[in-house]
Amino acid sequence: QVQLVESGGGLVQPGGSLRLSCAASGHILSIYDMAWYRQAPGKQRDLVAIITRGGTTNYADSGKGRFTISRDNAKNMVYLQMNSLKPEDTAVYYCNAEIEPFGSCWGQGTQVTVSS
Repeated sequence: QVQLVESGGGLVQPGGSLRLSCAASGHILSIYDMAWYRQAPGKQRDLVAIITRGGTTNYADSGKGRFTISRDNAKNMVYLQMNSLKPEDTAVYYCNAEIEPFGSCWGQGTQVTVSS
């Protein structure tokens, strides 16, 4: 079995920052791409950012210049630094990882609320 656990969500004022973390644990052989998605109420789950095992990153337009994805392969962790947060960033943020031998795995999500 494998488990992804997110942390770091919360309530923040517009313009503020949050750092999300996601830890993968279990009988993991290797982790390939790791990513953050988000889902606002009544909307589909969308990709926020993705990072390869080698560190190549890609971002959705909504987060470019404000969000930074990073990972620690030794710790099986992925992070999302979010700066200059806006109310429209409010959503549940999910960690996703391609994990051998399990395939695509999801965390349970962490709520991010941007409001004054």
